[in-house]
Amino acid sequence: MESVSGPKMKITDIRCPGCGSAAAFDIAQQRYVCAYCGGKVEINAAKSQTYGFRQMQSRRLQNTVSLFQLSSVSCSGCGATVVFEENEALSNCAFCGRSLVRKDYLSTEDLPENVIPFALTEEEGKARLKAWCLKNRGKREAKQLLARVDQLKGYYLPYELVRGPVHLTVARMAGSAHFPCEGFLKDTFINRSRQLDNLLLDGMEPFDLDALTEFDFAYVAGHRVKISDISNDVLEERTAEEVSETYKPSVRKVLESNAVYVRADVGSALRIPVLLPVYYIADGEIMAAVNGQTGKVSVRAEKPSHYIFLPWWFKAVLATGIICGALFAGLYLFGMSRSESLFLAGMLGLVMIIIALCVYSDTTRNRFRVEAGRKIFTSGGGSFRRENGKLVPSGRLLEKKVEGPLFFREIKGKKQQVVLKFTTPRRVTRMVLLSLTALFLPVMIALLLNGFDFAGLELGGSAAWFCLMVPLVPVFILKFGIVELYDHPWVYTVSEKGKLQRVRKERSSKISKSDVKMILQVVFVPPASLAVWFGIICFFTMCYLTAFGFGD
Repeated sequence: MESVSGPKMKITDIRCPGCGSAAAFDIAQQRYVCAYCGGKVEINAAKSQTYGFRQMQSRRLQNTVSLFQLSSVSCSGCGATVVFEENEALSNCAFCGRSLVRKDYLSTEDLPENVIPFALTEEEGKARLKAWCLKNRGKREAKQLLARVDQLKGYYLPYELVRGPVHLTVARMAGSAHFPCEGFLKDTFINRSRQLDNLLLDGMEPFDLDALTEFDFAYVAGHRVKISDISNDVLEERTAEEVSETYKPSVRKVLESNAVYVRADVGSALRIPVLLPVYYIADGEIMAAVNGQTGKVSVRAEKPSHYIFLPWWFKAVLATGIICGALFAGLYLFGMSRSESLFLAGMLGLVMIIIALCVYSDTTRNRFRVEAGRKIFTSGGGSFRRENGKLVPSGRLLEKKVEGPLFFREIKGKKQQVVLKFTTPRRVTRMVLLSLTALFLPVMIALLLNGFDFAGLELGGSAAWFCLMVPLVPVFILKFGIVELYDHPWVYTVSEKGKLQRVRKERSSKISKSDVKMILQVVFVPPASLAVWFGIICFFTMCYLTAFGFGD
């Protein structure tokens, strides 16, 4: 279909009600907007367009099913169901290796309405897998697969194409603040089969949606079609998990941390069931997949890797031990006696354990556990094209397409797009200056008292202050300073011209009567006032001794 003024329409496009052109989703407006006439399509209306197309496609398949003689095979082991032409023979299941039971198949309800056709023949798929094995001949998996290349078979696998707006809630694992944001998925595919390895299939993506077309039973010829066998609840959970993983790299950049939490809500997105072309092989622990459209190879590691997660307190103890051990070795090597070196390292250890426990207490959710996982090896992400009947690299690199995330805040009763900034130079400089001021406050006051006579300073007069501040300042920087930075980012609104303007919180300059009463009680009502005045006298005594010394 050609639009009035735009390019060729795709199945996944949302049509403008005014001119019929493709409407692109505007994350800021949370609606589809036509680039040609400015027409708008709300999210619910867009979902209705897709539903109407699916109804027409379902009726078309019902009318043509009688023209085909189809059979299905149900695996007695893993439960996989595969549809194929009646005259095709299958002896065992490609997903678990067990024997198959053949039966007639007439239902169209389990078959999606859309498909990306195979672009590679089975021999070309085998050639791509063999090329990967030869290139990675040092890997154990390559040696195992090279002897099994002939077992590679082509399947149309069931997927769900998720396309549309995504609502996200993100946070740093070490923080308490949550930040809502919005995104848009263009071509995320969710596997709808429980027998297949999701990471293995993810490794051979992405697909090129330009080739997406309406499903027809003619596509079954020469290939097998696997039927979806997971419930809607499992599909929803899997979709939320995979979309969250898709957005994690972008969220990590914004929140300036690798340890992030992302929860995705795809309830407003379009959900289109599709069949994707895959060449697949599974023989015990040996698994590999070849993208039947692009030729990208994905291979699962034969043996699992084990990942050890340490408890939060162990990290604190380990960090303290390393620092104290390094200090002890340094002091001892530079001539200090073993006992003195051990004493000073132990004193530092008491301070450092307090600091380390404060720092790592933000990760109390971490528990000791061992998790197993398998690495996925892949070939390049380039696609292929035919030239004089031969398959050659196209030079086109396919990547998963996501937009956003864009962050929003309610400002003066209106939801607005904002930009969050955490470790700006100004904020970091202010935190460092506050830390230095807290550490050297008696020295600064002493310089004011003695007319900036640096030679006359007696730092021993502030020894008690340093003993107090040396452990407290790192705690402030690592604990409270970082919490301030990452839980309370600076918020900027974005103008139509793209300029940023900081949103400042309105602060009341008025002091309440209760605050005044509390201050007066602390200063003048014993026993609290006695402790306050004692502290003030001790502080200024330190300042005086630092400025003028202890005398003769």
